[in-house]
Amino acid sequence: MPQTIYSMPQTKAARRRTALKANLTSLTVGLDLGDQWGQLCWLDPDGEVVDEGRVKMTAAALSARFASISKVRVALETGAHSLWVSQLLTSFGHEVIVANSRDLAAISQSDQKSDRNDAEKLARYGRVDPSILHPITHRTSEQQADLTVLRARAALVRTRTLLVNAARGLVKPFGTHLPKCDPDQFAARCRGSLPEAVDTALTSLLEEIAHLTNRITEFDGRIEVIAKTKHPEATILRTVPGVGPLTSLCFVLTLGDKARFADSRDAACYLGLQPKKSQSGEHDPQLGITRAGNRYARSLLVECAHKILHVFTPDSALKQWGLKLAARGGKNAKKRAIVAVARKLAVVLHRMWVKQERFEPFREARLQSATAGS
Repeated sequence: MPQTIYSMPQTKAARRRTALKANLTSLTVGLDLGDQWGQLCWLDPDGEVVDEGRVKMTAAALSARFASISKVRVALETGAHSLWVSQLLTSFGHEVIVANSRDLAAISQSDQKSDRNDAEKLARYGRVDPSILHPITHRTSEQQADLTVLRARAALVRTRTLLVNAARGLVKPFGTHLPKCDPDQFAARCRGSLPEAVDTALTSLLEEIAHLTNRITEFDGRIEVIAKTKHPEATILRTVPGVGPLTSLCFVLTLGDKARFADSRDAACYLGLQPKKSQSGEHDPQLGITRAGNRYARSLLVECAHKILHVFTPDSALKQWGLKLAARGGKNAKKRAIVAVARKLAVVLHRMWVKQERFEPFREARLQSATAGS
């Protein structure tokens, strides 16, 4: 009697590997980035999951997974690792879509949130319509390195502020108040004002504050060099009263490319200075700003708006406009005016960057006068 040979059915993993090899050129990959591991989900053209798994978040591991395969579409979220990962995968010839995590509530606010589910959702959105992901464009590695210098300085300033506030608080139980002064002069001004009981302990604190001040001064010098040698186009932005080298360079590096916005008003939206919108029927409440985009750049613009509205700052149409808003009164009128000036300042800075034109305090009045004269 002839022997009957039975073939074992393929396992689910085997079927996935077979489909993966057959449809490699038309796959969409969702990659959920983690600090140590990334979660992968591979979809075929019909939306079926053909493979899943994890990959170590190292260049070597990602290269081993993606370097030797044909072109695929990879969808991933913005995050700490998205810059170098997107550049690495793009170098292998893959189409990389970096999703804006702020606009993906279905992922970030899901009741069933997990790395596996996030990777699958990214893959499905990327397969059907990449515009759903609101793709963003990363700045270059060189721009990111220059921006890191500014952020490192900001970290030192925050640390110094923390120590200054600590020193002021620690002397109060002894009935002493340290003199009010600029943070750069704090250590020198307060050395003779320390209570004898805590003189030794707080002297060490003042020495650390002085050291941080010196380091911040060194960073200021580096920022000046970067602005002059690498980004000279940012110099024109400093013609606006209240805008210094730090803000001008941060503005240019954060936006990355002056041509990315056809309308300068979009620059203010990109930096999160545009009011939120929640209109439905007759209901259209007044809401605060979106606070999207780079928080540090936005804080610098708000700081500049404070300076512009200061009594000793040279007069300009922008200053007059802001003071009129503040004079309307009402709750938080001054705060709203400062944010409004920061928003308009972002528009003005982008326009100056594009046109490479110096700031004119009363440009509109000059144009109207010239038109009337002609």
